[in-house]
Amino acid sequence: MADSIAAWEIARPSRVTALPGVDMAGFRIRGGSPIDLRAIPHPAVTVAVGFGDRPFDIDIDGAVGRMRAESLAAGLGFSAFQVCAEDVECVQIRLSPLVAHRVLGLPLAELRGSVIALDDLWDRAAPRLRERLHDARTWPERFALIDRELMTRFHAGREVDPEVVWAWRRIVASHGQARVSELAGRIGWSRQRTWSRFGSQIGLTPKRAAMLVRFDHAIHRLVRGDTPAQVAADGGYADQSHLHHDVRAFTGTTPAAAVHEPWLAADDRAWPPRDGAQRRFGY
Repeated sequence: MADSIAAWEIARPSRVTALPGVDMAGFRIRGGSPIDLRAIPHPAVTVAVGFGDRPFDIDIDGAVGRMRAESLAAGLGFSAFQVCAEDVECVQIRLSPLVAHRVLGLPLAELRGSVIALDDLWDRAAPRLRERLHDARTWPERFALIDRELMTRFHAGREVDPEVVWAWRRIVASHGQARVSELAGRIGWSRQRTWSRFGSQIGLTPKRAAMLVRFDHAIHRLVRGDTPAQVAADGGYADQSHLHHDVRAFTGTTPAAAVHEPWLAADDRAWPPRDGAQRRFGY
């Protein structure tokens, strides 16, 4: 695909990844000059492993040049941030929070809403993985390398409480419209314990997680051309201004501007809906 400033090559695995709750896509973005992209939050932990010659320059909260990294990890519900890069070559991975803490090797509460260099999590394993991706000749080889790395790390991690698993799956299945006040009663925990355990293992409170899932469902309907009035009415928003508020909170811009962001426009090709999609991200 192409936008006004760059041509995108997007590759997809030919089969479902080995781990439930994991999806990935390969990107090459050529523009002849540095390009700026706004990263939009998604109800998954986002990992980007670059294997080209140029790192990402990341501008978070207006702090230009605050971070420069060849690979990164963005926690669930991160604030939208700007990425400046030239000749991008990377594999982007979306991890359900139910597997992310095992793969990344830390409680998601420590990654809450933040963006960090993958090297800070995986130490020397991150540059070794980048080197192997660079040497691989095809996208299937690269996806297989990522699969093996994630599987090894997953088996070394700790499981999420089954009560937290149920609560997250309920939030995802309802497109963020599950009543958070009812979750604790359904799993037999106190409200305080539910919020504490869910927050430490998922990285967000149940309420914030529901807001994120609802926003993600809404913004993709807007990208497909549904009207704000339809999306607000169907999505559990009080009115259009409520929808507008949430879109601005998660993207840093208006709904009219957000639907044209390349990060979202690429979704149908990079992450096409298919059987089992909800099962993977809700895993």
